[in-house]
Formats: sequence, structure tokens, C-alpha cells
Amino acid sequence: MTASVVVQQRAIAHRTKGSTHGPITRLVSPGDLGELLKPFIFLDIFSLSASGGKSSFGMHPHSGIATVTFMTQGDVSYEDTTGATGLLLAGGVEWMQAGNGVWHDATLASDSSIQGFQLWVALPPSLENAPAISTYLAPSQVPQTGPARVLLGHYGAAQSLIQAPSDMNYLAVNLKDGEHWRYTPPTGHNIAWLAISSGRLDAGEVVNAGELAVFEESEHHIDLVAKGDCSFVMGSAVKHPYDLVMGHYSVHTSKAALARGETEIQRIGTRLRQQGRLN
Repeated sequence: MTASVVVQQRAIAHRTKGSTHGPITRLVSPGDLGELLKPFIFLDIFSLSASGGKSSFGMHPHSGIATVTFMTQGDVSYEDTTGATGLLLAGGVEWMQAGNGVWHDATLASDSSIQGFQLWVALPPSLENAPAISTYLAPSQVPQTGPARVLLGHYGAAQSLIQAPSDMNYLAVNLKDGEHWRYTPPTGHNIAWLAISSGRLDAGEVVNAGELAVFEESEHHIDLVAKGDCSFVMGSAVKHPYDLVMGHYSVHTSKAALARGETEIQRIGTRLRQQGRLN
């Protein structure tokens, strides 16, 4: 007799449409789903246009985290206090490992609109007060395997150029109507979620554009079928084992680490004001 093995599909545990304020829809915050999804602790879908009256995010600080900005449409000019400036094109990725403190800004580079995702990743104690590091990838520098572009981590034969702070994947996926794709996470990736920017997906139940779906904690695969052409981002990881201690622009693992980060943010902010770069 031959024994059969049933491979279980990972089920959806939570769904949300988040909260929308002007051009930004917040799907995850550190104080809500961030506790379930850490190291993925914050996720926004944003859309800005010159005609909408807001063409810049404004210079703002972070510490204790890394931000990952993925442009799905449009180009932005960027600058940050590591000294980096330039143009981030549609399909490109900004990795800002804030560490002990950094300020950065992004501004529409033309009259066209922009759309994208901003993700926050919690850093481990060894990196949360380290010097800030920024990396900007052109679309051609983002590797692809099948329908998935690898923004962080590795999947199949594709490896991101960004050094992730812990074991995680962050993918941008495009599926055609009716296309089936199975995501088999690396060993230990018990955290998994996806957020849809356009179209609909059958992930055991139908998830619509603008929604985030959180999968149960397990290491099972995830089967997805596009209902119409569909674009989404997806994350999986080994769960972040540390506390989330929150400031105004910062998330650290302890009050002492938060205090160090906020002190550095204030120091950089004072310098920017002296230079006339802040209101």
C-alpha cells in the first residue's frame, strides 16, 4: 500500500481594507497587525498627483526600522541625510535602513501621478542603532523569477541586491487573468501576507484591490489564482522575536534604544533647520 501525502494550503486568518486619509491607505501599523506580522510592521499604499495638490512627502525622520518603497507607477526624486540624491523610477526600490536615525524625502519628478507601497521592516538589536544605510535600485536591478520580482530576500534563482536584516522575502507579483501561481515559502517563514494594488485574487477566498490578507502562521504553501489581471506585493518571514517599542517616527526593541534613536533624529533635525531645509 502506498501512503498519500496531503499538502495543506495556508488559509487566510485576517483581512483588512485599512484606513484611507487623502492619497494614503494604511493597511498595517505597529500597534495593530504589525504585532502579528513582525518583522513587517507597517504598510501603506500611496497615490500622489501634481493636480492633487500634494507632490512631496516632505522631509521626515525614522529610526530603528528600515523602509522599503516600491514604485508601481511614476518616478520620484529622492534625497536623504546619508547624502544620497537621485531619481527613483517606476519599478524601482528604495531601501532606507534608518538605524540610529535618518531623514528622507521623495517628490514627484514630473506632472504625472505616482503609485506605490511603503513597507516598514523591524530591525534586530544589532542594527536598530547602527549608522543609516540607503540603497536605491533601478527597475533593471530588481531580479525576477516567473511572475515574481524579488524586492527583498531570495526566491527560486533570484536574489535581491539588498541585504535584508533578517530572514524574509518581499515580492512584487503580476498575474494574468486566470493564471495560477503557488508560493512555497522558505523553511521557517511562518509569517505571510499579501496586499493587492489592482485586480482580484482567489487565495482560498477572493481578495480585492486595496485589501491586505494575512495568512495563518504555518509553513504551508499559498495557492493564488488571478481573477482578471492582478498586481500585488507579498511578504513572508521568520517571525521577529523582539518587542515593538514605538515613538513618533520610530520603532525599536527597547525604551533605551528608542531614546538613542530619537536623540539622533533631533540632532539631525536641528542641523537641517540650520541649513534651511526644514520649515
